[in-house]
Amino acid sequence: MKETFFGIPNLDIYLVIGILVFFIVIESISGYWSRTNRTFGDWIQEAGSYFVLALAIKPAIVFLVIFIGSELFQGYSLIVSETNLLLSTLIFILVDDVLQYWYHRSAHEYPFLWKLHRPHHQAEEMGFFVSYRNAGLYYILMPNIWWIGIFTFLGGAKAVAIGLVLKQLIIIGSHSTLHYDKMLYKYKWLNPFAWVYEHIFITPAFHHAHHGKSKRDGISDPNGNFGNMLSIWDQLFGTAHFTRKFPTEYGLDNDPKEAWYESYFYPFIKSKNPESELSRTYTKNKTSTLLPADVYLEADKIYLYCACGMSKNQPFCDGTHHGSKYKPISFSVKRSGKVKLCNCKKAATAPFCDNTHENLIDE
Repeated sequence: MKETFFGIPNLDIYLVIGILVFFIVIESISGYWSRTNRTFGDWIQEAGSYFVLALAIKPAIVFLVIFIGSELFQGYSLIVSETNLLLSTLIFILVDDVLQYWYHRSAHEYPFLWKLHRPHHQAEEMGFFVSYRNAGLYYILMPNIWWIGIFTFLGGAKAVAIGLVLKQLIIIGSHSTLHYDKMLYKYKWLNPFAWVYEHIFITPAFHHAHHGKSKRDGISDPNGNFGNMLSIWDQLFGTAHFTRKFPTEYGLDNDPKEAWYESYFYPFIKSKNPESELSRTYTKNKTSTLLPADVYLEADKIYLYCACGMSKNQPFCDGTHHGSKYKPISFSVKRSGKVKLCNCKKAATAPFCDNTHENLIDE
C-alpha cells in the first residue's frame, strides 16, 4: 500500500522537488547562473545524470529488490513496519550513510570505481546539480540505493521517504554555491552551534574542501571528507578535514576533458583521447627514480610531494594518484633554498631524502 504523509500521497517526492527548486532560485538570485562558465556538456551531464537517476536507475533498482524479496524472502516483508518511525528512520539513515561513505571512499581508492566517480570531480564550479554528476554505472553499483529497496521491502517505506528528504536537503546544500555555514562561522555567538553542527552533518565548507583541486591551497583535501550526510564517519575513520574555508580552485589537475557521453557511459564508451584515463590505451607508469631530486623551494609555500611514484612532475604530485590508496604529502619549508627530496619513495623522512636510496642502489 502506498505510504502517505498527512494524507498527501507522494509528499516526499514533492519535498525533494521543492528542495531542488529552492536551490535553483537561490543560485539564480545570487547571479551564479549568469556568470557560470559551465559548458553545454557540463549541463547535459549534470542535469541528465540527475533525471536518469531519479526517473530510471533508482526506481528500477527499488522495484527489482522488492520483486526479488517478494519472490524469495516473502516472510521478511514488512518486518519493520511496526517499528517506531523515529527509530526506523534513524536506522535507515545510519546504514545508508555509512554505506555511501565507504563506497565514496572506495571510489577514490580503486581505479575502476574512480573512473566512474571521476566526472564528479571534473566540475570546475560547484552547484546543486554537481551532486549527481557521476557515470551511470556508478549509481547502479551504489550499495545504498540497493539499501533503499531492501528497507522499503522490509516495511520501512515511510522511514526511507523521510530519510531521503533530509539527505537531499544536506547533499544539495553541501554542493550548492549557497554557503549557508559562513554565517555560523562569522558570528562568535553561533560558533558553539557551528562546532556541534559540523561535527554531525556535512556543511558546504566541509564538502567543498573535498572538491578542491589539491591540498596546495591549504584548504582542499580531495582524499578526505568523504561523508555524504553525516561527518561522523570521516571523524571515526580518520578522513575528516575541517577548515571552515572554501577552496580557491575546483576540478582536477591535468584534466583532458572528455566528452560528456564518454564520462557518463564509461566503460561502455571509451574516450578517444589517449591522454584520458577513460581511453583503452591509457596506463599509469612509474616515473620516479632512485636518485633524489635537488630542487629549489620557496619559504612558507605549500608543496605536494608525490607518494605514488607515477607523477609526470616528479617529485611533485600531479594528481595521478587518484584512484589509488596513495595520498600526496603536503609540506613547506621555513627558509627558501635548495632541498633534496626523496625520489625512491622509501625514505622514512619523506618528502625529504634520508639517503635510503643508497642502500637500494647497492642492492
